[in-house]
Amino acid sequence: MLDKLRQFIADVVSPTAHESQAFDDTGYRLAATALLVHVISLDGEPSDVEKRKLHSLLESRFKLDRGTADQLIASATLVEGEAVDLYHFTSLIMRSLDEEGRLRIVEMMWELVYADGQVTEFEDNVVWRAADLLGVSSRDRIDLKHRVAAHRPAPVAGG
Repeated sequence: MLDKLRQFIADVVSPTAHESQAFDDTGYRLAATALLVHVISLDGEPSDVEKRKLHSLLESRFKLDRGTADQLIASATLVEGEAVDLYHFTSLIMRSLDEEGRLRIVEMMWELVYADGQVTEFEDNVVWRAADLLGVSSRDRIDLKHRVAAHRPAPVAGG
């Protein structure tokens, strides 16, 4: 099974992939989406709000259509389910993106954490660990967290 996963990842990030393949030149997208899937899966089955937010982020930030975003999420869910740790994903992102790109990934993680209106200790910890592995400073991670939190809708009273 591990060999199949390795082959799948190799096929996705292969520089010889056909130009029209959705993920041909951006294997980091699969790794980033796997991190995002991990974040929304931490507290159980992702809510509809989290799923919608994930789609929205992928479509807007990665400039994907709905079908391509669906394929990317399906692939990332498969890869994330087989992953032992975050390092595989973060190391690929480190090799692929500059600091600004890595900051955007951490910001996307915070946006998903806040999508359901509550931040769990596990979610906060995973973003902290991923940001650390991505070379994002504590200051930047916390600034991004506060920026995303400030743009969230106010919580509904009694709910």
